[in-house]
Amino acid sequence: MEAYLVAMLVFAGFYALMALGLNVIWGLTGMVNLGLVGFFGLGAYASALLTTKAGLPMPLGWLSGATIAAIAGGIMALIVARLRGDYLAIVTLGFAEVIRLVASNEIWLTNGTDGISGIPGPWRGYVSPQQFNLIFLGIVWTAVAVGFYFLSRASHSPFGRVLRAIREDEDIAAVAGKPVLWFKVRAFVTGAAVLGAAGALYAHYNAFIAPESFAPLLTIYIVLALTAGGVGSMRGAIVGAIFLITLIEGTRFIAAEIPGVTPVQKAALREGAIALTLILLLRFRPQGLIPEKTRTKA
Repeated sequence: MEAYLVAMLVFAGFYALMALGLNVIWGLTGMVNLGLVGFFGLGAYASALLTTKAGLPMPLGWLSGATIAAIAGGIMALIVARLRGDYLAIVTLGFAEVIRLVASNEIWLTNGTDGISGIPGPWRGYVSPQQFNLIFLGIVWTAVAVGFYFLSRASHSPFGRVLRAIREDEDIAAVAGKPVLWFKVRAFVTGAAVLGAAGALYAHYNAFIAPESFAPLLTIYIVLALTAGGVGSMRGAIVGAIFLITLIEGTRFIAAEIPGVTPVQKAALREGAIALTLILLLRFRPQGLIPEKTRTKA
């Protein structure tokens, strides 16, 4: 049970990092991004390939994963920055599917649907699995703490205030003399870098990645985590990620204790309980568990 709880906390850290990245793009800037799993996958594949085939040390692999995802984010931002609403959501969702299809079909590079195995982890093989989980728990949550610190400062800086202005009405922000496109690109690059870093860490924790690891369902989970925690709130992104992991895994144990139902019925009840909890939360707490707070000068 202890190993299971530690593993869930590690995955909560991955979710928290992804929610922080999404919060910059969607929460602060108002750009709907349904392609975040694509940036997550780019970071994972970049770090995995560079460490297994090019022999780079893991820290450089993690940095490279974040950098490649950031570059892709910048290119994507230039393409979609003038799109809004449903059009933006569709294009970003298509981007994520393109990344997954490329990973499935470019066997020479990604090994296709067989995936990449043997991805190194810090001290894997020299310590017990329990100790490895604890080491990675520290690494992931250190990354979350660093990301939270810098993104929180950025969100309350002039840069963050411009992003909020763009979110509320980008035409007014443009009239005020702000280069809207440039700020959108910077927001996308920042968020994509955090998503790529999360993917790189995931690859080295799991030791194996394959295209099915980056299905659209993961994007839905992160959107739910940020919505539950509080869109626009950095603290809310982290709390929402922990809340979602607790909800998903907690209902697993509750469903297992229900007598007289089949496994299929238990799975359906579990999904219903998750959906009902999220609906009730958004009904009675639409601003999320920790609403966004902005600082204004007196």
